Amino acid sequence: MIQKAVILYSGGLDSTTCLAMAKAQGFAPYAISFAYGQRHSVELELARRHARNAGALEHLIVEFDYRKVGGSALTSDIAVPKEGVGTDIPVTYVPARNTIFLSFALGWAESLGAFDIFIGVNALDYSGYPDCRPEYITAFESMANLATKASIEGKGRVTIHTPLIHLTKAEIIRQGLALGIDYGATHSCYDPTPEGLSCGLCDSCRLRLKGFAEAGIKDPVRYLVRSEE
Repeated sequence: MIQKAVILYSGGLDSTTCLAMAKAQGFAPYAISFAYGQRHSVELELARRHARNAGALEHLIVEFDYRKVGGSALTSDIAVPKEGVGTDIPVTYVPARNTIFLSFALGWAESLGAFDIFIGVNALDYSGYPDCRPEYITAFESMANLATKASIEGKGRVTIHTPLIHLTKAEIIRQGLALGIDYGATHSCYDPTPEGLSCGLCDSCRLRLKGFAEAGIKDPVRYLVRSEE
């Protein structure tokens, strides 16, 4: 019997690659996305459109309004930085976002009878978010195995898979292309135009463009400005 796995899937480059990797490893992927009031909702629209083509057997979209919490340029009127990737945790960090996302994924996994969750966090080419670090993932996995009925009853052990965590963006892109991903159907920008064009200057755009440049491949996504190339 094929094992089910819940994949955190935003429609972005990393999560799309993560979904393809889970499928290549033999898992039956169940994609979960979140409509939480993010300003870059074009990414979610691509997730809606392409989840099935990407290999998801089901696609669940959880809706909640995180703008009521605020504290991030992605959920409020704070300007998205465009000066380049710095060393401090940027204002695009959304407070406790991965904890909330993983909690929803954990609940759905338990209801599906799944014990495997994939998340496309990365600790090399990233913006320094604290909930993308290996020690955070280890801690959440430990908590998950204390918090669920299925694990307490010994039916299985929850595993949080992070196949991208020690890869550069270029390595992620190369692996994704080898798996047949069309990166033109993904979106990564934190501050897209109303027409859905990527800005090219936010942290996420810069890291993505840098990855494509280092991989020696042109990014198929359209940008207002192509930085880092």
